[in-house]
Amino acid sequence: MKKVSNNNVVKESEHSKILVYPGEPYPLGATWDGEGVNFALYSENATGVELCLFESQESLREHIKIEIKEASHHVWHVYVPGLKPGQLYGYRVHGPYEPAYGFRFNPNKLLIDPYAKSVSGTIQWHDALFGYVIGDENEDLSFSELDSAPYIPKSVVIDPTFDWEGVQPPEIPYHDTILYETHVKGFTFLNKEIPEEIRGTYAAMAHPATIKYLKELGVNAVELMPVHHFISDRHLKERELTNYWGYNSIGFFAPDVRYSSSGTHGQQVNEFKNMVKEMHKAGIEVILDVVYNHTGEGNHMGPTLSFRGIDNMSYYRLMDGRYYMDYTGTGNTLNARLPSVLRLIMDSLRYWITEMHVDGFRFDLASTLARELHEVDRLSAFFDIIHQDPIISQVKLIAEPWDIGYDGYQVGKFPMGWAEWNGRYRDCMRDFWRGADSMLAEFAERFTGSSDLYKGEYRRPTASINFITAHDGFTLNDLVSYNAKRNFANGEDNNDGDDHNRSWNCGSEGPSDNPEVMELRNKQKRNFLTTLFLSQGVPMLVAGDEWGRTQGGNNNAYCQDNEISWLDWEKADQDLLTFSQKLIAFSKAHRSFRRRDWFRGLPIKGKGLEDIAWFLPDGSEMPEENWNHDYAKSLGIFLNGKGIRHVNKKGEPIYDDSFYMIFNAHFEPVEYKLPPKKYGTEWRKVIDTSANCITEDGQLFEPDALVTVDSRSIIVFKHALEQQKI
Repeated sequence: MKKVSNNNVVKESEHSKILVYPGEPYPLGATWDGEGVNFALYSENATGVELCLFESQESLREHIKIEIKEASHHVWHVYVPGLKPGQLYGYRVHGPYEPAYGFRFNPNKLLIDPYAKSVSGTIQWHDALFGYVIGDENEDLSFSELDSAPYIPKSVVIDPTFDWEGVQPPEIPYHDTILYETHVKGFTFLNKEIPEEIRGTYAAMAHPATIKYLKELGVNAVELMPVHHFISDRHLKERELTNYWGYNSIGFFAPDVRYSSSGTHGQQVNEFKNMVKEMHKAGIEVILDVVYNHTGEGNHMGPTLSFRGIDNMSYYRLMDGRYYMDYTGTGNTLNARLPSVLRLIMDSLRYWITEMHVDGFRFDLASTLARELHEVDRLSAFFDIIHQDPIISQVKLIAEPWDIGYDGYQVGKFPMGWAEWNGRYRDCMRDFWRGADSMLAEFAERFTGSSDLYKGEYRRPTASINFITAHDGFTLNDLVSYNAKRNFANGEDNNDGDDHNRSWNCGSEGPSDNPEVMELRNKQKRNFLTTLFLSQGVPMLVAGDEWGRTQGGNNNAYCQDNEISWLDWEKADQDLLTFSQKLIAFSKAHRSFRRRDWFRGLPIKGKGLEDIAWFLPDGSEMPEENWNHDYAKSLGIFLNGKGIRHVNKKGEPIYDDSFYMIFNAHFEPVEYKLPPKKYGTEWRKVIDTSANCITEDGQLFEPDALVTVDSRSIIVFKHALEQQKI
């Protein structure tokens, strides 16, 4: 760090004095170099910036205030020798307070550093956190002189050093990836195999009990719901609720302090790093769910916590100066068209990759980031910068390809290099198994990787992140147990959450002791899971669905930091868990279900068989007219293990067993005739969802044999590779 000799002395009182140097404008944030700390803050429209140093989180005001006199290209910077990691700080930013024109500077408000690597605590809600006078008839046009310092958490200088012990990221290819969406607290808080003092934290995620469970289940990529430091809204606290999911970020570089068991002054950073290291040791990737589309400062009536007070116009999409564009339903939208915002996002992504060693990101409401003016632009600056970045472009990039704005549903429209949550897969499979009218062609597309969405852009089946459920909506158990949501605990008279869930309660609403209802529900769970893990694409499983967790019908538990959301391990359905473990192991063992490239539906050279074929119950191949006229109630699918068409890392052809799968969503049993001899000389039953059975040693059947497929069930037959002529 370059130091300039013309020192300044800043005096806060006769008992304290501190040396300062001009410092450097890069990197942004607080950077400790072993001798002191460089502070750099971007603000284009500020007229003055003050760095405030605090002795403790409980301090009512700063004990040293430093006027930053140096500004280079709108970056205000100063170097303070002698400061060490653990130092608490914040900023006060001066400038015009003219909300009607987009300016909301108010030096009475202490501000969180947007580049803070650690934040010392959480918001303590008070009227002082707002830039205007609460209750004033002029609303946000009024000006508050209350000091917010006692109520806002402080930014923390960190020591970036950490011993990774040479552990490298697993670098699992997409076609071998099995995603597991979970919540740091919810996944670990009730697990009695984890020491009580660390439950609900990053340390709990790194605990051997957690690692052991994930390994036995068979997943190899954990997608963590937001861990960026976030805000829990005031209106939720007033209802004695909280923002449990965390989709309300305010610190894009700081792991949230709520999930720290080791401390609040930077210790959470090392605790997070250790979690990643332990996951990587076990061959498990860590994917972060990130929220770069908005911040926790809300609309024009929201608090002034960071960006709004630093330079409102340089961060947000504004309408007529005073108001905020809202493509997210949260009150504001970050303006990814602006260089300052793009730099913030890219710097954050690179930090989490290079310093925290994460393996990729799932972008919440990603369509918002691609909006140039109002329309979603697939050639936007956001995509351009990511594609040319040698670091970010090499990790997993997963889009939630929609927002609430006009034309925001962009499934299948993201560019090469991106995978997407495939909402059309979810909807199709839910409709299929609940017996709704859906066409065979739709089922076929979704099951084989959604070529209609992705193939035309030179993407692969792995662009499709297949899922039946996600954090937002019913759990798998509730999907087969409720026709209607039960969100009364959220305090909004059951008006929140989606009303169209494509769910079916199997004959009785909510919990049931009817054995027929429960048998059907259990079979439906197995059907959904089996469909998910046999489909082409990347499967995503939501934590607890593998053993039937419930949220009591709540399909929007974003504010429920309690037993509604936490995984209750003592209530796990062990039979379903065993089925899930066997199913995932089966899927991983067979490349037929994890193809890198598309089916061609053409005969394989010299073999005379297609790589995939579709059958009617009478054993004949599906004629063209069936695709667009028949509702998808029952069909057979042949996968040719000799038709995988790609090679391993050594360039050698990949072969697998062949499979014949029968999907029967009809409410009655259907008799099927197995394919003729040219497709397989014998067929062994390996999966039967009606019988709750997964085995490599099931009953043998001859070609053309008749088999009865139970109502609403799946049967999978295998023709062993060693019996095939290569």
